[in-house]
Amino acid sequence: MSGGGSLKERRHMKIKEIVSQHEVETQDELVAALEAAGFSVTQATISRDIKELQLIKVVGSNGRYRYAIPVTATLATMDSLRRRLTEVFVSLARANNLLVLKVLPGNAHSIASLIDGMEIDGLLGTIAGDDTLLLIAADEAAAVSIERLLSAP
Repeated sequence: MSGGGSLKERRHMKIKEIVSQHEVETQDELVAALEAAGFSVTQATISRDIKELQLIKVVGSNGRYRYAIPVTATLATMDSLRRRLTEVFVSLARANNLLVLKVLPGNAHSIASLIDGMEIDGLLGTIAGDDTLLLIAADEAAAVSIERLLSAP
């Protein structure tokens, strides 16, 4: 298995990919699809993942219920980001138009996902590793503004 992020983060990304591309009706089908993709999982793990990802059941094209990603899951708020950051924040540093946000190991992807789900003025994008995020601002002024935003209590 290659790629960045913790095993759980990679598995969550794969689950989102699977349920958005295939009509998965049961946890057993999801387990089988994950195993085919190289992830060894238990029913209990999948059950937890479904809760954590807040997957919902919707009517599929065949009239039966299937798993789906809720539309609202992509709408992050500054409050939800700040709450999450209070749990995992390590440090924040700025160099010109770049911000480096350090978080506890295994949390960078979820924080980047929250940030990406928001519309932050001047933010061009994020790159996440395991415990570090690179936030790229349009210019230094935007970086200063984003730094204040992320540093606020």
